[in-house]
Amino acid sequence: MKSFTKYLWFQTKKQREFVPITDEVQQAVNESGVREGLCLVSAMHITASVFVNDEEDGIYRDFEKWLERLAPSTEDWMHNRTSDPNADAHLKRTVMGHQVVLPITKGQLDLGPWERVLYGEFDGRRKKRVIIKILGA
Repeated sequence: MKSFTKYLWFQTKKQREFVPITDEVQQAVNESGVREGLCLVSAMHITASVFVNDEEDGIYRDFEKWLERLAPSTEDWMHNRTSDPNADAHLKRTVMGHQVVLPITKGQLDLGPWERVLYGEFDGRRKKRVIIKILGA
């Protein structure tokens, strides 16, 4: 069995942003030489996420609107009084998830027709990373 690790680094220009990373993840699969296996992609920061969905501006705006309803950017959160004023970013990350496991078949990410891998940033403008861990043969 092969094991391969690669890191992606992000420093978004906006506080909240969705970044498509499917091509970078596929490149890591290519570099790994794994033909059949699994690919873990995980945000290594508590206010960022990795998830699979459609890569489309309308859905990005829908996510932002929905997440703001679930975890509004207000000063009312306890975390904002005891630590950094970014409680909403922690909550948004929890809803969106911090990692995905993707199948690799014949050397390619085995995604559905509209599925893309996305990095979600909820407390941006700071340097953060994502780990890609690939296991297989």
